[in-house]
Amino acid sequence: MGDSELEAIRANRLAQLQGQSDGGSNQREEQQKQEEDRREQAEQMKNQMLSQILNQEARARLNTIMIAKPDKGKMIEGILINMARSGQLREKLGEAQLIGLLEQVSEKTKQTTKVKFDRRRNMDDDDDEFLDL
Repeated sequence: MGDSELEAIRANRLAQLQGQSDGGSNQREEQQKQEEDRREQAEQMKNQMLSQILNQEARARLNTIMIAKPDKGKMIEGILINMARSGQLREKLGEAQLIGLLEQVSEKTKQTTKVKFDRRRNMDDDDDEFLDL
């Protein structure tokens, strides 16, 4: 094989590799876009369902909770959606009913903190050093 043939083979192989990498990145971008579209659609469905479940005051309170404590807000949203899907909610919830639900959830998730001192492990005999004088 001559140098020109070797260069032609290298150029073809390089073109193939570049074509494969371009195709792979296009597929990744397309998958990311589809995933983002699915997330947006799920978010829209959730918001639509919550607007059907809650009146304006309760929705405003839930939005305030989402700003202050996002984890707790998402948990409440999940509970409300599950209640609506299972048929436990017959009408729109008002602010008072949402507050009641929040209190129930707070009681269940309330964490008690205990502090236990184990003094036996922390005893130092520093006083003994002064007696050896």
